[in-house]
Amino acid sequence: MVEFAVDLAKTALLVIDMQNVFVSEGYAFCAPKGRDLVQRLTPLLARCRERGLPLIYTAHVIRADGSNLGVLGKIHPATSQGALEQNSDSAAFYPALAPQPGDILLEKPRYGAFHGTDLEIILRQRGIETVVISGIATNVCCDTTAREATMRDFQVIFLADGTECRDLPDLGYGPVSHEELQRVTVTNLGRGFAQIMSISQFLDLLG
Repeated sequence: MVEFAVDLAKTALLVIDMQNVFVSEGYAFCAPKGRDLVQRLTPLLARCRERGLPLIYTAHVIRADGSNLGVLGKIHPATSQGALEQNSDSAAFYPALAPQPGDILLEKPRYGAFHGTDLEIILRQRGIETVVISGIATNVCCDTTAREATMRDFQVIFLADGTECRDLPDLGYGPVSHEELQRVTVTNLGRGFAQIMSISQFLDLLG
């Protein structure tokens, strides 16, 4: 497993899609332990702000007129019904983990935080070499962003308990629980895309 030499002065924390639709019960894409994740991330975000690490919040949103919905509407019908509609309650940040003044907000139209956004420009402008990934969903937007970052030669730290996902239904190979999916996704990323850490390990690194 890779271990990067991390310069905290050149490190940013990505908070991926901590929106109502992914965190709050009753929404289309809710992670079963989304609110537990909020509790785990709260002290981490506070410590990162104290240490001066840039916090970049992403929000997965689709234009209200649906003009950039594309194939997502076919893959996830709930998206064509407004689940990720820009400026909607469902797409809003979960209040308990909402961005604070000084945090960077980034709207993205697809899973990865680099696709169709200026994230790379933001990171290069600040001299960032390492990105730390947290948020929802482990196997979709967090995973995709980790891979995108690695392909752009950023060092990636993926927080094993700093992300969450939801169960997958049986598509012919049996259902997959969110616990199993979490384990497999993190393990796969650790083999070829990222250094895997726990929140507590990264807090220790922060000092």
